[in-house]
Amino acid sequence: MGNPNVGKSVIFSHFTGRYATVSNYPGTTVEICSGEMRLRGEDYSVIDTPGVNSLIPSSEDERVTRDLLLAEGRKARIIQVADAKNLRRALFLSLQLAEMGLSFILDLNMEDEANARGVKIDRDKLARILGVPIITTIAPRGKGVVKLKEQIGKESKPKITFRYSPLIEEGIRRITAILPSLPISRRALALMILAGDRSLIPFLRRYLPPTTIAKLERIRFNLQNHFPAPLHVVINRERLLFVDRIIDQVLIKEKRKEPSTFLKRLESLSMRPFPGILILVGVLFLVYEFVGVLGAGIVADFMEKTIFGSWINPALASFISKLTSNKFVYGMLVGKYGMLTMALTYAFGVILPVITFFFLTFAILEDSGYLPRMAVMSNRVFRWMGLNGKAVLPLILGLGCDTMATITARTLDTKRERIIVTFLLALGIPCSAQLGVIMALIAPLPPSIFLIWFFVVLLVIFTAGFLANKLLPGEPSDFIMELPPMRVPFLGNIGVKTFARIEWYLKEVVPIFIIATFFLFILDQLKILPVIERIATPLTVSWLHLPPETAKAFIMGFFRRDYGAAGLFSLASEGLLSNRQILVSIITITLFVPCIANFLIIIKERGIKTALAVLGLVIPIAFLVGGVVERILSILG
Repeated sequence: MGNPNVGKSVIFSHFTGRYATVSNYPGTTVEICSGEMRLRGEDYSVIDTPGVNSLIPSSEDERVTRDLLLAEGRKARIIQVADAKNLRRALFLSLQLAEMGLSFILDLNMEDEANARGVKIDRDKLARILGVPIITTIAPRGKGVVKLKEQIGKESKPKITFRYSPLIEEGIRRITAILPSLPISRRALALMILAGDRSLIPFLRRYLPPTTIAKLERIRFNLQNHFPAPLHVVINRERLLFVDRIIDQVLIKEKRKEPSTFLKRLESLSMRPFPGILILVGVLFLVYEFVGVLGAGIVADFMEKTIFGSWINPALASFISKLTSNKFVYGMLVGKYGMLTMALTYAFGVILPVITFFFLTFAILEDSGYLPRMAVMSNRVFRWMGLNGKAVLPLILGLGCDTMATITARTLDTKRERIIVTFLLALGIPCSAQLGVIMALIAPLPPSIFLIWFFVVLLVIFTAGFLANKLLPGEPSDFIMELPPMRVPFLGNIGVKTFARIEWYLKEVVPIFIIATFFLFILDQLKILPVIERIATPLTVSWLHLPPETAKAFIMGFFRRDYGAAGLFSLASEGLLSNRQILVSIITITLFVPCIANFLIIIKERGIKTALAVLGLVIPIAFLVGGVVERILSILG
């Protein structure tokens, strides 16, 4: 465990050899990586926890790490990975581990970067003060990792003791007198309660009756009356003052002028308003070109049309036809909605190239240190919609693939923000496949068609985000973003992360495509799809003033977004749509329901209620906006 961006994942990779398993922590969308390590004839389960700045959680990541410590308690063997350049932040976490009464090893990672900045730490003195083993490492090079492994099993219970101000100590005494024996020290739990940690209540309910929990809350409330600042601020302030006293004893900072390098200059420029915005636009453009154009366009198109369309699917159809003459079985396996053709084409031919390029891009941005800077530069724009700068990546990546972008929304801090981003992705962000068809449809038309389409969709996105911010309960999360130094990404670490996330996709997402395809096959067999098409016809004809044939395009848009746009393109090519009808139809289909793959991922990530709510909002908004635009254009002639 440790703070964000300190190299935990690289240490984990050295221990386990690879990312063995990536899964969500129960009840959350936070990913936990776990693997196996054999050391001195013993098998160890190794868990890479999310990065945290405090064990009094302010985000879901911090809550998951805290809950793991509560669950494992004194059974766990803990390695705290720290950034040797930022000892204050690391010791703030070390102090909380010590208060929990947990044994741990402190790994001062990034020793080379600390030395380059003239930061020297008296390791022996720090080890004596804390009472735990201290190892220094340079994780990307593997330096110090063997020594770190040798210390496993030699963890020491911290000897450090810290007394808070008398009023805080009195509150701790009164609470610990009530608490039973627990997996962590009662003193640490008392401090969490005094800090007003509401996420602790489910844990307390397992050990205490409601009357006792209410008594603890009264103690906290009475103590709060003695302080003008919130208790968690008071507690953290006193912790940091104590940490500063330790640092004064062990830190030797040499005066050394850091050499001016390209990365140092880029670090500085990326945070200034003028060049920073240009750099942000440039990076987002490159991300879109790499993921959206190359991955979701060229590679996915080649995989779908050539590899699957020309080679794999015909071979499968020929093979199945030789095995069975049953039309039902043949259709189920390799027909229009075949589980071996349509499902595997979607899963491996369309989505796999996109997520591979995305995971690669995300790992590069993550390891380079630019990801936090991207979030900072875009924070002000997203605040208007109740989001913060972290939302920029999912929304931009939605232009490549909304399904993948919905998964990346889990990087946001709160459930509220994840719901807003999921809603905006489903509503108004066209994937690259759909966007490509729309651009082909607009290309021969007057520029005004494109401008109206662009500004209407943008206006709808911002309006929907603004209203969602006002209507959804809860407050926007605080935007606290650590800015690590920019560095050249470590290729080995990028590869490990990318392959681990692809493995997760193959295990968890591919089965969804197979189930969805089977569902479509059953609907088709029961003749329900044509019924849905007939139901939609009055809406498209009477309200949108479009030809009856467009109903089928909208229905197909649910199965796959670019199929719907392709249907409109075909109608326009046949001369069945006027310029005004083209504009109305592309606005409507851009805002129309997410494709079935995205819908299923919304169910998986946010739950069935949220998915149905998104669907129930997006459909009326799409047709409402399309109909209003049609009437405005009619009035304007």
